[in-house]
Amino acid sequence: MLAILENQTPIVKFLGALVIAVGSVLVANYILFLILRRISKKSPLIPDGSVNRHCRGVVRMILLLIAVRFIVPFLETLGVDEKYVETLLHIIGLLLIGSVSWFVIRLTDVLEDVIVSLFDVDARDNLRARKIHTQLRVLRRIVIVIVGILALGTMLMTFGKIRQLGTTILASAGIVGIVVGMAAQRTIGTFIAGLQIAFTQPIRVDDVVIVENEWGRIEEITLTYVVVRIWDLRRLIVPITYFIEKPFQNWTRTTADILGSVFLYVDYMVPVEAIREELQRILDKSQHWDRKVCVLQVTNTSEHTIELRALMSAADASTAWTLRCEVREKLVSFIQEKYPDALPRVRAELEKVQD
Repeated sequence: MLAILENQTPIVKFLGALVIAVGSVLVANYILFLILRRISKKSPLIPDGSVNRHCRGVVRMILLLIAVRFIVPFLETLGVDEKYVETLLHIIGLLLIGSVSWFVIRLTDVLEDVIVSLFDVDARDNLRARKIHTQLRVLRRIVIVIVGILALGTMLMTFGKIRQLGTTILASAGIVGIVVGMAAQRTIGTFIAGLQIAFTQPIRVDDVVIVENEWGRIEEITLTYVVVRIWDLRRLIVPITYFIEKPFQNWTRTTADILGSVFLYVDYMVPVEAIREELQRILDKSQHWDRKVCVLQVTNTSEHTIELRALMSAADASTAWTLRCEVREKLVSFIQEKYPDALPRVRAELEKVQD
């Protein structure tokens, strides 16, 4: 095919070389991802189709730009002005920088697919998975920001006039840095808080927390804010610095299991041991109890009633709430049916009035 091109006019040679280069790139891209698809199917680490879905298009773009980059200089043989060729090469270079940056970002998507396949956050014991997911989400956003800044800076440095200003900019970088640092103090503080959350992890994705007297789960963690999904499906948007500067409750900091309590107020005549045995029977039949804690205690008394506290354990906060409601309902029904005289009452003494 090259021998055929040698006998043609320059324009035909250029177009032929361009077609050959583009065709070779498309074939090479197809073969490359065909091999990667087969490797991913055999690999337990890489989800099937992840690399192909996230990277195929951007890799094709990079290869096409590289191929065109080598063909464009031949435009000078066609009489095209050198400055136009240089401008075209500059544009291709900018596109190539952007494509490589986009490729790096897409690799983080592949990494996220790998993490999701290895660490299932929907599992019952998902503490480690929530740690990994939290770090990944924060670090992914950091990578995107850093790659974007580096790509933009590299693109700008390809312009001669901007590059000539580099010495002046560097000379005044100290003063500019101080001014920018003072102006962006809160932004920098927020960014550092995001890094602290990622590595120290006072909260993780899917943690059960109480924030601003609201019970919910951590749904999303970004570099600037945290989304808490409230129990009634509302979303509470909290600045990420809140979890560094203010106290809050994290019910799943070390483990997801939790203790739940039910309080009952009954008359002094209640048979406590019978209530304790009934609590044990209720929990034995419940699918929400994790069979670790079952306690009934008299925790307080007043002039009219005594306070019974039933303490039970469950695998997570949501299950504990359901278990508490179930136990409360069944204990009240048990007292109503078996010991109605033990329900709270007000006693009065009648005295005969002397005439």
